[in-house]
Amino acid sequence: MGTDKHRLGTFELSAPAIRSGLISSVPICIHLWLKFWIVLASVVSFARAATLPTLDEALAAKRDVWGEAAMAQPNGASYEFFAPLLPPPRYVNADFRHYPIVLSAPNAKAKARLISNGSGVNLRGGARSWHDVGVPFTFRVGPDELVFGTFPARTAEPTLAEGWLPIAEIRYEHTSPIQSEGAVPLTQRRPQRKDGAEIYRLEAFASTDPALAENGVVFVKFSLAQGATGTLTVSVDQEAPLTFSEGKLKNQAGGLVALADVNWKWDRRRLQAKLTAKNSATLAIATKPLQPEALPAVDYDAQRASCVATWRQLIAAGMNVEIPEPRVNAAWRALIAQNNSLISGDRLLYSAGNQYEQLYEAEGSDAALAFLGWGHTRDTLRVLPPLLDFTRKGLEHHQAGFKIADVCRYYWQTRDAEAVRALRPRWEKEARLLADTRTGPHGLYPAGRYAGDISTPAQAIGANANGWRALRDLSAVLAAIGESAEAARYAAVAREFRATVLDAIARSTRRDTTPPFIPSALLSDEPVHDPIIHSRIGSYWNIIIGYTIGSGIFPPGRAEENWLPHYQEQHGGIFLGMVRSGGDEFNFWTGSERVNPLYGTRYTLDVLRRDEPERALVSFYGMLAQGFTRNTFIAGEGCSLTPVDERGRIFYCPPNTAGNAHFLSMLRALLVQDPDLDDDGQPETLRLLFATPKRWLEDGKVIAIDRAPTAFGEVALRVESKLAAGEIVADVTLPARNAPRQTLLRLRVPDGWRVTGVTVGSTNLPVDDRGTVDLSTLRGRISLRATVAKQ
Repeated sequence: MGTDKHRLGTFELSAPAIRSGLISSVPICIHLWLKFWIVLASVVSFARAATLPTLDEALAAKRDVWGEAAMAQPNGASYEFFAPLLPPPRYVNADFRHYPIVLSAPNAKAKARLISNGSGVNLRGGARSWHDVGVPFTFRVGPDELVFGTFPARTAEPTLAEGWLPIAEIRYEHTSPIQSEGAVPLTQRRPQRKDGAEIYRLEAFASTDPALAENGVVFVKFSLAQGATGTLTVSVDQEAPLTFSEGKLKNQAGGLVALADVNWKWDRRRLQAKLTAKNSATLAIATKPLQPEALPAVDYDAQRASCVATWRQLIAAGMNVEIPEPRVNAAWRALIAQNNSLISGDRLLYSAGNQYEQLYEAEGSDAALAFLGWGHTRDTLRVLPPLLDFTRKGLEHHQAGFKIADVCRYYWQTRDAEAVRALRPRWEKEARLLADTRTGPHGLYPAGRYAGDISTPAQAIGANANGWRALRDLSAVLAAIGESAEAARYAAVAREFRATVLDAIARSTRRDTTPPFIPSALLSDEPVHDPIIHSRIGSYWNIIIGYTIGSGIFPPGRAEENWLPHYQEQHGGIFLGMVRSGGDEFNFWTGSERVNPLYGTRYTLDVLRRDEPERALVSFYGMLAQGFTRNTFIAGEGCSLTPVDERGRIFYCPPNTAGNAHFLSMLRALLVQDPDLDDDGQPETLRLLFATPKRWLEDGKVIAIDRAPTAFGEVALRVESKLAAGEIVADVTLPARNAPRQTLLRLRVPDGWRVTGVTVGSTNLPVDDRGTVDLSTLRGRISLRATVAKQ
């Protein structure tokens, strides 16, 4: 299933690409090396196919059989296990077919799109779910003017500069004819190419220069990665006449739509440049036309350097993580950059360039809290007001719970009482709504929409459970900032309301299944969903039930707290660790079998709260391998599980800020957790490295975290594995602002090893059989040595 993929340097190559001659200039020794790995990959693929269920068998199973197989591998789930199982998300329901890469400066309102096969910038989507952005520019190669990226086998996967910067590179092989017309000798012999077939290379990025960013100016550079000469043609899809003079392409109103360097000429309403091995041709494309007189001096290299500096500075402002898995390091940086590029002013959009270019409360809150969790506090505070002001009819109570949760989480991480007070006009009306409008039957909130897309009225478990959680948590925050009277009032309402919600859940639960089934529509005729995605309502139950899991409505330690996640795991709700949706009757865009990973954030965080790291890593690597595009880390709201062809699957309306946040939140929680385990609304526990992959502590590997924000202050640590020497050494800087009640560090060593002891200075600290040590009595910076031995 899918093509055999191999990595050479930073490029991912496919066996068809190698066979087609895409890398024909590579020395013969490397060719032999690549052929060896193709054969080896085929052998591994055959062996895996003999032991793993097929895709159809996996889809028919009620359990996540591929995920469970990954857990059973040495050292657990991994990217390498999941990546070959399916081709990646690639195709979209647009005329340009290949997914778009949104290019934008941080917070800019004008956003461009580069099509990921290199076919153009700002191409029209055709379907009404896609918005037209700017004038379409189509890129063509060779004297025959074939559209860049036409033949997939000749197109390399797009890559990002340094693995993560929003500077995309795409390569395409297209052979130009030699002496094909004109005075062709009658005795012509087959010409021999000295430099191999032409490989065209384009690089594109959005300017971060304030004078250009608000017009969405994209710089594109064309060159030859291989070959002696080439032809690059750019066609402009605009009916109204354009004029070209002195490198400036203008519309009828005199607005500048593109700026070309001296290598371009205007011919038959097209731009054309001749390329050699030593030159390049650059364009600056304005998504929103510029006034020529306002254009500053434009220099491609200077603009690129400025772009790099902007994004590096932005990333450096938050938590820094370096772990011994380069793909993960690239992913978190790329996702934070991508989500910043999807902010419009101070509005954290769900997506851009399509029908999801708007705010959504729950999904937007997840994206905002991911910023917070990675230390981008100022950005979080900037995007919170629009989310607090947002409303949608029929979801008022649902939305209010998330708004209060955002404020509470912001407070505990920052302890910024003034910000809470400044936001009070926005959050207080939501708190009163939750406290004072339990006017529906059974003491619950009035019926609202079953889900955002489902208008069927329901007294939704999620709205009521999260309403209780918001009131309980708000009372703890108000008590902490000295507003004891209001805190007591909300706490009393929350105590009584929790009992009411739990009673409604108990009366709604169907106990004729294992585990018992809890409907989303409380005290209703909602049937048991088994398998979960047998119907559209079942799919939406699966999508939204995570909000109830995350609410913590069931007191810790009660059997009921496991019922919802275990029901998902045992009745077809989870695939590759991701939340599943679909069903035969619901064949929308992507097919009947699909996943909606972003709605699994609370499922995975709850798995981590319950300390099941191996299962959480299935979600983490399942998302990394099959929820994102390769190399560019772009997600949609959901994606199909059945491939379109050997190169990819269809996914819808990418990119997606909440999808990105899903991965960022999981990665942070693998490394740093600050939960409220005693159920009082206030975090009291700090858990470090509690769920890291065991491979990250193989001999010689290092995990480093700097400026990690927590509810108690910043944390830093560096852990180096020296298994060959029988030890692991760690430097840990514990938070200075607030002392956690309990601080735990875990060293998850590879299979076959165990931690036998831990010392800090001359003090021996107890360590459990999972490599966990209690640091609760320590303060400040500590150096720790753990002894390890083979089992």
